[in-house]
Amino acid sequence: MTRTMMRRTAWASLAAGAALAAAVGAWSMSGAGGTAQRPVVLELFQSQGCSSCPPANANLNAIVDRPDVLALSFGVTYWDQLGWKDTFAKPAYTDRQKAYARGLGAQLGTPQMVIEGREDLIGTNARDLDLALRRARPTMDATVALSRGRVEIGAGQAPKAGADVWLVRYDPRVRQVAIQRGENNGKTLPHRDVVVELTRLGGWTGAPVGFAAKPPADPVLRTAVLVQARNGGPILAAARL
Repeated sequence: MTRTMMRRTAWASLAAGAALAAAVGAWSMSGAGGTAQRPVVLELFQSQGCSSCPPANANLNAIVDRPDVLALSFGVTYWDQLGWKDTFAKPAYTDRQKAYARGLGAQLGTPQMVIEGREDLIGTNARDLDLALRRARPTMDATVALSRGRVEIGAGQAPKAGADVWLVRYDPRVRQVAIQRGENNGKTLPHRDVVVELTRLGGWTGAPVGFAAKPPADPVLRTAVLVQARNGGPILAAARL
């Protein structure tokens, strides 16, 4: 077993219990600096070539319909050499995880869940995930308005270094992937809320700003906007269509 494979194996644990209980929550936005009523942003970084990832992927699939959670699944590229190239992975998603690893002082590996850009966990244990979601206190440091062709970010208190505005497109459908090689050979893995596009629209410094945003080419795809402190920092505001 290689050193990297040993590391991933050490990360693995059995998924505990049944699906996470659905909590009732709203996602409407309050004014800048106010108490947020929006989904907790949960990002899973996984690879179809990683034998430790299916339990974390299953835990994400179990909560994607919760109104109080915005769950996003990112495929990373660095395990593609193990025999199976992840069908959803992009280098930009790997770069996003690397930025989190630097910001959080975390080890780069899969699976990894990042909550609100502030906390990370392996994500294979459903109870640990539930507790982390309960701890999350999402902020809304600016209003975010989405329309069919426009994203508007309101005034608010931005970090000194500024923030990035990210447009995220993701697929809410169940995507069944039959793995034919590598560590998960022979398995068919269901994926939901798979990120298919991650675009930096621009920056936010605290003043109101707007960006053009074309509707997705595929009408099934959903859209989210994240306002985030630079270099993999905390999520400052979020909204979804």
